[in-house]
This record gives sequence, C-alpha cells and structure tokens, in this order.
Amino acid sequence: MNRRLGHKTSSVVFIVFLLVFSTFGNASQDKQDSPEYRLNKRFIEDFARDFGRVASAPGSWHRRDLIRLSAIIASGTLAYLLDQDIHDWVQRKRSPTSDDVSLFFETFGNGYFLGSSLTALYLTGEILEDSKLRKISLLSLESWIISGVVVGSMKFLIGRARPHEEESSTTFHPFSIRSRHRSFPSGHASSAFAVATTIADHSNKFIVDALAYSLAVLAGMSRIHDGAHWASDVLIGAAIGYFISKKITAVHRGEGTSQIQVGFQFSARGQSLNIRINI
Repeated sequence: MNRRLGHKTSSVVFIVFLLVFSTFGNASQDKQDSPEYRLNKRFIEDFARDFGRVASAPGSWHRRDLIRLSAIIASGTLAYLLDQDIHDWVQRKRSPTSDDVSLFFETFGNGYFLGSSLTALYLTGEILEDSKLRKISLLSLESWIISGVVVGSMKFLIGRARPHEEESSTTFHPFSIRSRHRSFPSGHASSAFAVATTIADHSNKFIVDALAYSLAVLAGMSRIHDGAHWASDVLIGAAIGYFISKKITAVHRGEGTSQIQVGFQFSARGQSLNIRINI
C-alpha cells in the first residue's frame, strides 16, 4: 500500500464515520446548547476565553484532579522505563503487512487529515443546518489547536530524541527545533484523542464512541510501530489531548465554572434580595 492510497482509503473510512455519526450519533443535549456555533468573531473570542481557562485550570485543581495527574505520571514513568524494550520488540515484529496497516491508521492523527475532516464536518453542519455538527467541529478544532500548542511547547523544552534516530530512549536535546529531537510528547496521539474525545462527549451512541477512540488508539500505536515515537510519548500525548478536550467540553456545558445570579424581588410586603451561586 503506497502512502497516497493509504491516505485515500483512510479518508473514505472517515467520511463513512462522519455519515454514521450524523445519522445515528444523536448528539447529546447540553445545558448551554446554542444554535450560534459558527466560524466567526464570536468563535474567536470564545477560543481565547477557553484557552485562558485551560491554561489556568491547574490553579483550581481538586483532590480528584491531583489523583488523576499522579496516575498519569506513574503510568508515563512506567512506560518510560520500558520504552527501549517496547521499541526493540515492535521493530523485531515489523513486516510489510504491518507497515501497510500502520500507514493506514497513522492518517487519523495527521494534522492535514484532521483539518480537512473537521472542515468537512463543519460544512456538513452548515448544509444540513445542524448546529450540533457545527459545535462538535469547532470544539474539536479548539481542542486540537490548544493541545497542539501544549505539545509543541513541551517538545521544544524537552527535546527528546526520536527512536528512528537510533539514539537511546534517555537521550534529550532541550530547546532543539529539529524534528528528530521532538519526540515527547506525541502530536499525533494528542490530536487524535482531542478530536475523538470531543466527538464521543457529544454522542450517546456506543458505536460512535468506540469507533472514535479505536481510531485514536490505533493512530497512536502506528507512531510506535513506525519508530517515530516511544510508547511514553504516545501515552502522555493521548492524555493531553483527552483532558484538554474534556475541559473545553465542560466549559461549554457550564460545568466547572462559577456563576453568580443576583435578583431583586418587590412585593406589597416589602423587597428582598436573592443571590444564587452555582458552582
């Protein structure tokens, strides 16, 4: 399977997935569902706001969030210790068939592919006048871009050598701008999980959730197979995409935000002040 054929086949599969989603996905109702999710000035303003909330989120973490962070760090550390062994085992098992399969699934974490797919989903929402499809495409775009900024910054600061450069899993070149030193974390994995999580969070169909996450997992595994990333790169990249998407979805559902409502009430008996705080 050549690269062009592999990408064309992946595109057909994803188009079928979009049709399944738009037909059977039944996107769930949100508390603040709005028909105005469009690529306009308001979206840019909302994007800037959401970026700020994601950046400031660690300052409001609770015990549950710290437990999750600890679990991710522990899992990432374990994967880091096994990175070289995992890489060596996978490379010994490679074959022409596995190369073709990996090429197919790598597409689902590819930036060009995701960008065109989200564009197609947004345009489908415009044509069908479906606000939920527009919303999902735009929130996926937000999650993808923000996770990309986080991952790109970490790549530059950490500078981990990629496996195919034949350097060990413990080799780092901080502040390097070379692609061969931008292994940690995986951009493919973060991108695939950012989009998959957004789609799954707005669907109440198991088949949609399972397909979205399966494609994301396989996209990440393809990077390990191809020697482009270590296993820990993929694990942490997936976690970044997943949790950033979860945060953005929560913001647009009105979760995790504080709202204060103040009201005055007048009657024949007098007047009163009502204050309601939603956490």
